[in-house]
Amino acid sequence: MSTQTTSFETAFGEAGSARDRRAATRAGLPGNLQQFPDADQVDVVDPYTQEVVASVARCGPAEVDAACRRAHGAQERGMPQWERALVLDRLALLLAEHTERLAAIITLENGKAIRDARTEVSRATETVRFAAAQARTLTGDLVAAEATPTGEGKMAMALRLPIGVVAAITPFNFPLNTVLHKVAPAIAAGCAVVLKPAHQTPLTALALHELLLEAGLPEDWVTVVTDDGVSAGPALVEHPIPRLVTFTGSTTVGWGIAQTAHRKRVALELGSNAPVIVAADADVAEAAIRIVRAAYGTSGQSCISVQRVLVHRSRHQDLVDELGRRADALVVGDPFDDGTDIGPLILPAATQRVQEWIDEAAGMGASLVAGGVRDGACLRPTVVDQAPTGSQLRDAEAFGPVLTVVPFDEPEEAFAIANETPYGLQAGIFTSDLGLALRAVRELDFGGVLVNDIPTTRLDQQPYGGVGDSGNTREGPASAVVEMTEVRFVSFQAPPTAVVP
Repeated sequence: MSTQTTSFETAFGEAGSARDRRAATRAGLPGNLQQFPDADQVDVVDPYTQEVVASVARCGPAEVDAACRRAHGAQERGMPQWERALVLDRLALLLAEHTERLAAIITLENGKAIRDARTEVSRATETVRFAAAQARTLTGDLVAAEATPTGEGKMAMALRLPIGVVAAITPFNFPLNTVLHKVAPAIAAGCAVVLKPAHQTPLTALALHELLLEAGLPEDWVTVVTDDGVSAGPALVEHPIPRLVTFTGSTTVGWGIAQTAHRKRVALELGSNAPVIVAADADVAEAAIRIVRAAYGTSGQSCISVQRVLVHRSRHQDLVDELGRRADALVVGDPFDDGTDIGPLILPAATQRVQEWIDEAAGMGASLVAGGVRDGACLRPTVVDQAPTGSQLRDAEAFGPVLTVVPFDEPEEAFAIANETPYGLQAGIFTSDLGLALRAVRELDFGGVLVNDIPTTRLDQQPYGGVGDSGNTREGPASAVVEMTEVRFVSFQAPPTAVVP
């Protein structure tokens, strides 16, 4: 264990209060905050206390250009496949070693409960391990040339080569794991990266950058450009050097990038308002336990947080009562307390927006079962019964600690309600009826359908992504590496036999 890690673990472990933990985290921030020291500065704010905790560069077109040119130089130089695999192996070990420090930085700038932050670091470690496996096994395919007369005497193959520099733009809600779902596969594929993390959460990305260098990655292979939310992103998307833009975030911004990034490959992982169906034969108590965890973890700030709960009318009241009871029992407060379940949303404006959506649904006839009020800097986990069509809570992506319950009578109705959204990331269903489960798999128009599970479940190795407004790609290291490579067809023909005069 490194000296830096040991000192942080000691300071953090000895911190007797959330305030002390916060102070220890600020003292253990990465030393590379000024990637571009001549640029203007932008503050990073603790969502719970609203205190400024650090300042980073406010990068603009000049800094983006420098970063892209730097990445281009790295790309031209290249890195052997075996070396990329070793870097990722070392990074996985370093992430595990630095779990507590990375989790604390996530909590400081994101407001995520420290327990959820530790889970994110653990998942990120697995993401890197899967990427390392891809780095070792990345290959092409043999082509059956002699399957046609034209191919007689030929040996043919389709090689996978790096697409080139990758521009990665990431959101605030998973500032480590989502970053690594882009950076780690890029390294595995042999692509240099310019990373623009969310302006609210640059510190985790910079801490990761330190660990990448410690793992042996050349300094120019990943460059982090931080900004104020508007100054660097457009310049990065429009820059001629990156060959692929990979973006996770809002639907509006994502499809705007797709229109702007001419002659580039664009990979989008966007939003959703994930539904889960609770059938008449489901175990309501078990479903409620998992739905509550899925709706309110990370304060609901996940694109696959459960937002719409569709329940058979015969079980409707039982489920509403169970969800309300469990939501009320969650602990809301300082995210640095180990007992806290729900921390703040990323910005006060986000809290205000979600509050307005709850009030709108109530004004349109919905019933408030639990929550719906603020608790200091936080919004209490909220259950709304029967938000009507036309309400934001029913139709749009809330991205907050709130769900709505909608009763149905027949499976056809449940499938229709689930599919009434333009989003299509993941959906879930709880049932012991195999026939109903198979119908759900066929009829739910989503990138993932999870049977007897909540749609918030994501395996980091799965092909993850959606349809419709939810995006156009699949992530997970194996899928992302494919996006980050190009196919080159190669054919060998034996020379003709020499003719002896």
